[in-house]
Amino acid sequence: MEVPGSVDMYMPKAPMLYAVISDPKFVDNPDIPSYQPHVHGRCDPPALIPLQMNKVELDVDCYLDTAFVRVSGSWRVHCVMGSKSCDCRIAIPMGEEGSILGVEVEVSMKSYCTRLVPLEDNKDGVEKAARPENGGFLKPHIFTLTIPQIDGGSFLSVKLHWSQKLSYCDGEFSLNVPFKFPEYVTPAIRKTSKKEKILLNVNAGTGSEVLCKTTSHPLKQLRREAGQLGFSYESEVLKWSNTDFSFSYTVSPSHMIGGILLQSPPVHDVDQREMFCIYFYPGSQKSRKVFRKDVIFMVDISGSMLGKPLEDTKNALSAALSKLDPKDLFNIIAFNGETHLFSTSMELATKEAVERATQWIGVNFIAEGGTDILRPLTKAIDMLSNTHGSIPTIFLVTDGAVENERHICDMMKSHLTNGGSICPHIYTFGIGLYCNHYFLHLLAKISRGHYGVAYDLDSVELGLQKLFTKGLSTVLANITIDMSEDLDEFEMNPSCIPDCPYETPLTLCGRYRGNFPDNLKAKGLLGDLSDFVIELKTQHAKDIPLDKVFAKQQIDLLTAQAWLSEDKQLEGKVAKMSVQTGIISEYTSMIILETGDGKRTESPSIKMGSESTSGQKMVDSAVSKTISLQSLHIGFGDLIATTENIPPCKEETKLPEAAEIFVKAASNCCSSMCNKCCCLCCIQCCSKLNDRCVIVLTQICTALACFGCLECCSFICCSGSEG
Repeated sequence: MEVPGSVDMYMPKAPMLYAVISDPKFVDNPDIPSYQPHVHGRCDPPALIPLQMNKVELDVDCYLDTAFVRVSGSWRVHCVMGSKSCDCRIAIPMGEEGSILGVEVEVSMKSYCTRLVPLEDNKDGVEKAARPENGGFLKPHIFTLTIPQIDGGSFLSVKLHWSQKLSYCDGEFSLNVPFKFPEYVTPAIRKTSKKEKILLNVNAGTGSEVLCKTTSHPLKQLRREAGQLGFSYESEVLKWSNTDFSFSYTVSPSHMIGGILLQSPPVHDVDQREMFCIYFYPGSQKSRKVFRKDVIFMVDISGSMLGKPLEDTKNALSAALSKLDPKDLFNIIAFNGETHLFSTSMELATKEAVERATQWIGVNFIAEGGTDILRPLTKAIDMLSNTHGSIPTIFLVTDGAVENERHICDMMKSHLTNGGSICPHIYTFGIGLYCNHYFLHLLAKISRGHYGVAYDLDSVELGLQKLFTKGLSTVLANITIDMSEDLDEFEMNPSCIPDCPYETPLTLCGRYRGNFPDNLKAKGLLGDLSDFVIELKTQHAKDIPLDKVFAKQQIDLLTAQAWLSEDKQLEGKVAKMSVQTGIISEYTSMIILETGDGKRTESPSIKMGSESTSGQKMVDSAVSKTISLQSLHIGFGDLIATTENIPPCKEETKLPEAAEIFVKAASNCCSSMCNKCCCLCCIQCCSKLNDRCVIVLTQICTALACFGCLECCSFICCSGSEG
């Protein structure tokens, strides 16, 4: 049966739980059993029935540019016989750049929690026991997990924890949490208490006034302090929230501000050096002059880019060209096994030149051939070698991996070391999972650029537009910080400070030993090429877990460095950080721990504070079963897939069978007139009937069945047929 409309319309828009139904005979009201003589066969793939939700609480902590989200709720298996059981699937849609941190489930006399373990410790277990239906990423922003064999009528108490980035535009931070529940998860019995609760805490870390701008739900202010806000919302509702939870606030005035936060590491931190964070908020300064641009767009047109990837890239590139100022210089390089130039020299971005470039793109962007990044990148660097009065910028877009990636990084390091104060800043963008995202990430950081990604094809155009906007709106470049000689040791990630565009705050983290000075000076270059100096005052971070806030940033950078240097010791450090913080890495795998006898299981990754080793030992001693999940890593690229020009969309077929289930279950239920009496509708209807009505309906169904049997007997026994 064809699926009408977009697949996305069937995907969960809020944390959801589903009953996984393979045998439809099990579908029934656990409180009021009904007679179902018409149910036969099995569901292949299994059907998903959304479970009814009885309570939900949303707790959000915003620190700097990161939000930590916790959702607690109670769901009931309302659609399975009390004497039967089924698997229950959890779906967690996350916000921008979301990272799953942990899941806890309590039901009856059992409890479950997720845990990250070093990959070497669980390698054999993953290969032998992991199944796609156990859990994984349905989409890059939707994580799923299956809890096995839950009895019908059971209540599940679930805690979900993830982190996501805050959006930033024109001096304003914006938070958007998926919180749009469909109407059919509301319990059918209206007398049931339905409580909805939201807690929000904001700690900007600046010590300056924080102003609330917009909110989607009626929040009540609990506290207001320097740099901090607290809100709550609690209500008995007839139906659950039908809109995402959104909140926006401002932390900086019209001019750029910056500062330094200091903090001691937690007791069980892998790295016991002192921590620091440096932040720059560009503020609301669209009127401030951005740099004149000398920009080259490098686009992969190998055979694997055929179709949607290349079409979306062309659309985003055409939009970026139209936004260039006539005084800007630009060029386009299309590359596969060969290098194709729009022009032999840089061109002024006049209206006529942009129109010619758009026509050239339409003619020359033909997906064919292999992938060679070094040659066109070298050509682009040479073309920008004589740049004056601007920041030379290269945008690199690719969906493939190449063999000489380490050589490219070493070459760029050497070039930047010897290239003087103004060198090409490279902005990289990876499409799909066949390219080496850690290579692209490292290449961008080496050259003070930024990195973007689209793991699925639906986000290519939007992701490219965001990256192009960053690269074309730089207001502060070539940032350096004068460090004190009193420090015994100083390490900052990334070591080369990226450009600061007016639409993105800049946050850096690092470790040090010694006495950190009270003030530091940061220097940079403004869009009019004048020097810029800002004084950064240090303060001790209060109630901001810097190790958690910068965990993903550090893990990604250290993983890229471990890949480049092939350092096993560094890989081990990343694995320890991953286990400690709950952030998925290339060197850890996720498992589900099941405990029985009603003992509470708590995952260390759920806690925001210091690590609880005693809690971890308690979990290990009570574990009765371990469930392995398939690989959640993005990997280091696929040379074979790149050589064979396998399109990035092919990797979507590797998604768990849950993806097919979500679409088929959603498109088949009530999709035609004969299906309007779907199982969920029948269950909701039956749950509202009184006992006498149920008895009458049962007697009628039994009588009709008896008439059917008599008719069958008369046909077989009395028809006179001997066959």
